[in-house]
Amino acid sequence: MDKKNTHVVIMAGGSGSRLWPVSTPCMPKQFIDLLGVGKTMIRLTMERFLPLCPPENFWVVTSERYVSAVREQLPEIPEDQILAEPEARNTAPCIAYACWKIDRRCPDANIVVTPADALVIRTEEFASAIGKALGFTAGRSAIVTVGIVPTRPETGYGYIHAGGNAAEGIVKVAEFKEKPSADVAVRYVADGHYLWNAGIFVWNCRTIMSQMREHAPAIAEIMDRLAPSFFTAGEKPALANLFPLCDKISIDYAVMEKSRDIYVVGGEFGWSDLGSWGAIGAHMQTDSDGNAVVGSDVRLFNSRNCIVHAADARRVVVEGLDGYVVAEKDGNILVCRISEDQHVKEFSSD
Repeated sequence: MDKKNTHVVIMAGGSGSRLWPVSTPCMPKQFIDLLGVGKTMIRLTMERFLPLCPPENFWVVTSERYVSAVREQLPEIPEDQILAEPEARNTAPCIAYACWKIDRRCPDANIVVTPADALVIRTEEFASAIGKALGFTAGRSAIVTVGIVPTRPETGYGYIHAGGNAAEGIVKVAEFKEKPSADVAVRYVADGHYLWNAGIFVWNCRTIMSQMREHAPAIAEIMDRLAPSFFTAGEKPALANLFPLCDKISIDYAVMEKSRDIYVVGGEFGWSDLGSWGAIGAHMQTDSDGNAVVGSDVRLFNSRNCIVHAADARRVVVEGLDGYVVAEKDGNILVCRISEDQHVKEFSSD
């Protein structure tokens, strides 16, 4: 694996509304220390890839409103490699924009694309798997996606049907599957060849550009029109005019489900997308009563299995709760059963 030609693209444009009130469109979860470990999610994401890629080869695609947060939290990344989308168009245009720009500077680049807000606990095992994927894609026209060995029947994730044992090496993808029903998820886990789709991809520049031209030609054409302006004063106005014309489509629908050259490498990695309060609590340190706490002065009495996230509150007192999340940010307060945390976005919407 050639670190000099390895580039990492971090997608950091999400709004994180499922973790209200701590994560909001003004400051979404990728820029927050969700777990109380002293580092934000995007910082942890960058650090897990540093063994594979030098800081100057990192790129972040985000919204214009979050550029200053990226600069503050990842100061090592060159400013012209923090890419601001004028509006969100889902992951296919986001990824295309970054990869077309990388091609201008390093056409031989081998690229990892990753979300900014997932958790990986077994970072060495993860880096080893990504290194294998980079070695695989460096010299061939192939895409490698990362699959997570399921630890439970999960209906909230998409699945990858692997054509072999992806935990032992890189194997061909047989099929991508949408989020399943509960009984189908049980069958997937029992089968042993289905993995959670982590939304992490590895490819070289030539491969992804070729695949986009074949499977998403309208987006590729817009990127070709944009490319002459890259790294010039004309890029921002050109982007404002052309980027909103891109189809609003995920990379999964645009390329992954159509391509014949998709492989998967798998592992457990201690991965979570931290998409709910329950998921966050499962990865936080707990006291003897199962309570997980972020905050300088949180006092719990006769309470068990609760999550209290109140980093900025002066004092929080909780009495007599079992299985609740209590969260506070900027004067907004959530008190909700953890079993109902999938409805937080609905509860908090205007």
